[in-house]
Amino acid sequence: MFRFFTEKSWFIWSWLGSFVILSSLWVQVEIDVKINEWFGVFYDMIQKALAEPNAVTIEEYFASLFSFITLAAMYIGVYVAISFFTAHYLFRWRTAMVEWYHSVYDKARKIEGASQRVQEDTIKFTRIMEGLGTSLIESIMILIQFIPILFGLSVGIPIFFFGEWEYGLIVGALIWTVGGTVFLIVLGLILRLVGVEYDLQKQEAAYRKILVIAEDDGSVRPKRINELFDDVRKIHFLSYLRYLYFNIGRIAYLQANVLSAYVFLAPAIVAGVVTLGVMQQIIRAFGRVEGSMQYLLKAWPTIIELASVYKRLREFETKIEQEDLLDEKA
Repeated sequence: MFRFFTEKSWFIWSWLGSFVILSSLWVQVEIDVKINEWFGVFYDMIQKALAEPNAVTIEEYFASLFSFITLAAMYIGVYVAISFFTAHYLFRWRTAMVEWYHSVYDKARKIEGASQRVQEDTIKFTRIMEGLGTSLIESIMILIQFIPILFGLSVGIPIFFFGEWEYGLIVGALIWTVGGTVFLIVLGLILRLVGVEYDLQKQEAAYRKILVIAEDDGSVRPKRINELFDDVRKIHFLSYLRYLYFNIGRIAYLQANVLSAYVFLAPAIVAGVVTLGVMQQIIRAFGRVEGSMQYLLKAWPTIIELASVYKRLREFETKIEQEDLLDEKA
């Protein structure tokens, strides 16, 4: 699965490509910091304009809007360019995987679900790995950039439960996010979501294989096809039920999450010790820090799918290695 990073023929795409993607993430985070600063200035200007007629000129107002458009255009340009590059990067990774599978396919084809693992699981694996990997790095970069900003903005401001403790907002975000993440991870383990996802993919592979065989062999239908589809139906219905329980906890937490920053800032807002611009900067910075800390929480369904795909590919490669050993003994 990771020959893309170890074979010399792929070094430029794997390592230089990874560097380009990570560098673009850093640029996007830097632009995000500038946008956060813009929110503070813009909302302070709005507060000033609403408090006193003609205190802000129409030129100043539109100039502020234009500065946001400039930042947004830069962000869009970087995002679109790196998305195009990433698509090519992922296909090269997939190619590195399937080249090896092709080279041993005389043995691999004897393994149950070989076609699905080579064709479908490889593209799933590369896409999920790229998505989770870049999200993780971006979350770390956001924390590095926004924690000092949040700390600077919250100094001297009363925070719910923590009072005027200078680390109140950061600790509050940490407690809220870690608590929610641990809760949902435990819930996912109790519901065995990884196992259900693996069984689902396994049953779908068996069903697809029998359909392919049935194209040429009329003796396998319809009874065997119906039996396999019954197994597919059962595992899907079990999956729906368990994700129902999981999503109740997940969505409830995320909805409560919308109010978390306002709850922590309640004493400062009621006392009127922050301007509208500063409040917007704090809430946005808090949201970025909180969102980054919630990486596992938000990525948990994708992590479950990745674990299932990895398990299938690892099992596939292990069986290929076992076939090699049997050939050597023979």
